[in-house]
Amino acid sequence: MTKPDTSKAASAPSITVSGEQAGLTLAALVRELVPGTSWSKARDLCRTGRVAVDGEIAVDSARRMVEGERVQIRTEGGGAEQRGPTVTSLVLHLDADVVVVHKPAGILTVPFERTDRDTLLALTRVAVRRIEAGRGGPQGPTLRAVQRLDKETSGVVVFARTITAQRNLQEQLAARTVTRRYLAIVHGKTEDAVYDTLLVSDRGDGLRGSWGVFRQARTEAPETARQAITRVRVEKGLAGATLVGCELETGRQHQIRIHLAEADHPLLGENVYIRDYQGPVIPAPRPMLHASVLGFVHPRTGKGLRFEDPPPADFNAVLERLQTRRRR
Repeated sequence: MTKPDTSKAASAPSITVSGEQAGLTLAALVRELVPGTSWSKARDLCRTGRVAVDGEIAVDSARRMVEGERVQIRTEGGGAEQRGPTVTSLVLHLDADVVVVHKPAGILTVPFERTDRDTLLALTRVAVRRIEAGRGGPQGPTLRAVQRLDKETSGVVVFARTITAQRNLQEQLAARTVTRRYLAIVHGKTEDAVYDTLLVSDRGDGLRGSWGVFRQARTEAPETARQAITRVRVEKGLAGATLVGCELETGRQHQIRIHLAEADHPLLGENVYIRDYQGPVIPAPRPMLHASVLGFVHPRTGKGLRFEDPPPADFNAVLERLQTRRRR
């Protein structure tokens, strides 16, 4: 079994997952890394952004570990010599009007239930408070949701800090002037395409989908149907899969996942919109979707801003695995 590296030379306690440890949850590995840690404490270390996997903040304590992954933790009272990854590293941009952050996979953007506490909104509030503590900033910074990513989707997200900023950004989204680009790994060999459909909450079997795709439309689309436009560009062919770039003109719930699945190219790791897929399923730890680019006009200064967020370790691991298989 690999032993934790807790020497003073190490920036924080860390461990490389061995074959024997593969399959353990992150919380279980944290308990091995910091002897005497309770389950609740291990989960709390993950939740508060003090654990990283391959340099990426990992807040999902239930994620299963893969051999070769490097886990690092910053414990309380670690001091200056133990500056491991912190929740503040999620912040990509911060000013008086907006905060732009990197969302790890495995957490909600905002709470849906009153009991949902470990959300990106909550982590960002903690990060802003810590960053601004030395500047005399507000102890409980106000953050307002503008956009959302699915729980298992990673990538760049913006929160507004004022009502004026929130309304301005929402207007930009409605006008379709916000740049939103994603990277996705899909099953099969696909091609460049533009998908323009009307999404409904129930396509006929309880799932969201495009009107008239699952079942032939015999009437006009309901008034609740909403136009959804996704532009897809092939980035790279892989073994049994394709890396694609997706640009949104609209931002409907599950839009990319639905459009790609209806084209018979569901995301790797897809667990909802895959019931109609008949091809071989390639395993992945989550739906392989990452919000890589976000661009908008600053709501107060009028300056154009653009943020890029590279894919996280789990996305890159799947990509590398499929690239290696294709080269063989």
